Amino acid sequence: MSEELLINVTPQETRVATVENGMLTEIWIERVQKIGLVGTIFQGTVKRVLPGMEAAFVDIGLEKAAFLHVSDVVGAMHTDEHGNRVTQPIARVLREGQTLAVQVVKDALGTKGARVSTGLTAPSRYLVLMPYESSIGVSVRIEGEEERERLRGTIASLRDQSSAGHDQAAQFGYIVRTAAEGAEPEALAADMRYLEKVWTRISEQRAKAAPGSVIFRDLPLVQRMLRDASRRGIERIRIDSRETCQRCKIFCDEFVPELTRCIEHYPGERPIFDLHGVEDELGRALNRRVDLKSGGYLILDQTESMTTIDVNTGAFVGRRNLEETIFKTNLEAAQAIVRQLRLRNLGGIIIIDFIDMSIDEHRRQVMRAFEKALERDPTRTQVSEVSSLGLVEMTRKRTRESLEQVLCGECPTCSGRGMIKTIDTVGFEITREIIRQVRQFEIESVTVLAAIEVVDWFTEERSDDLAELEVFVGVPIRVQSEQFYGREQYDVVLQ
Repeated sequence: MSEELLINVTPQETRVATVENGMLTEIWIERVQKIGLVGTIFQGTVKRVLPGMEAAFVDIGLEKAAFLHVSDVVGAMHTDEHGNRVTQPIARVLREGQTLAVQVVKDALGTKGARVSTGLTAPSRYLVLMPYESSIGVSVRIEGEEERERLRGTIASLRDQSSAGHDQAAQFGYIVRTAAEGAEPEALAADMRYLEKVWTRISEQRAKAAPGSVIFRDLPLVQRMLRDASRRGIERIRIDSRETCQRCKIFCDEFVPELTRCIEHYPGERPIFDLHGVEDELGRALNRRVDLKSGGYLILDQTESMTTIDVNTGAFVGRRNLEETIFKTNLEAAQAIVRQLRLRNLGGIIIIDFIDMSIDEHRRQVMRAFEKALERDPTRTQVSEVSSLGLVEMTRKRTRESLEQVLCGECPTCSGRGMIKTIDTVGFEITREIIRQVRQFEIESVTVLAAIEVVDWFTEERSDDLAELEVFVGVPIRVQSEQFYGREQYDVVLQ
């Protein structure tokens, strides 16, 4: 499968699109005013300890306090008299006012602050350094047992060599990343030396950092993408900024030499994201409805608690019978759903309602196709069996905001509900409010300030009702339109 990265750089925003076989599959957006914080290490102060939740809120200098669970506190685990590993209560390991270094493991999402951990890590091209661990782990995406053992043995050997004159290095743990598959020992050793220098710098910064300040920040988006990119399948990396292109070549020469040949500057007058229709795809990725080529369609609804996806046959009628139509629609939907999960970066709990299938073999084939498509998703997913209601339940790891959360804000008219009241409903609310106010206060007249369409409803469609209301309350009622009022916004002014 051929893969291409398109990188669009402006002074305020950087966007990176992954295009597989000419089709947009993933998008990353980093804005100067809102740079992602995952991987950033802060000097934090414990603001509040919550024994009932076994967690604490930590002030890291952001608008919202960060959330720290006891399971993410180094040293909270201990061995009891029976040899079992148990977690100590949060009140025993943390106290209010305590200063500690924490690392963001999940960006702030919606109303929730960032999630942090005291188990600090530092990533490089092939490895992740774990200074408070001594174990060596290997990415589950490296499937060959022989290669896994080779990598684990190589890292252990290199660590032993490194510790000859550096006692601390012998205690470091490492995670071997997917990109390390097939890597030579020299490349792994270079990564280890780089990470040891990074940790030395972090340790020095911690000693003098003020509360709420940044101790360590990960690479910018473009360099992170190059560092983490899979070596297999990347055919071309096109960047529309000459300066960024040069920086990327220098970075790749040092850390990812196999990608240097793939980097090229895009000088075209046509915007780079117009290639392969990336801009159009981004626009469609914000719609609830996703049309399938067969005529069927998906409906995606994203809420704070979960995402639901409904599959419909739509205009697809098939050529044989209903069951065959349903089967083909579900097969196509399985591929489309995985693409939408990656493109929109949907995470957390996801419920999929495929069209009901009466043939067991069809259900098995659809699930196989769905799970096979998920294998290409670099984000960790877990799929449960089809429930008794015919729903597919799954989770997808969520570490950054979804595309909708990055590009959109809450609607000021509906306040995020996705629905607004009808004009009739608003009109009757105003009527009840007038009656309520007149009965409470001694007044001479009432003025209603409302949206133009609501005023039209009173003066045209319901003019007779308005006249009856005046007689009923015994005072004159005047309605006045306000240009900038939304449908649900109104004021009843008493005079």
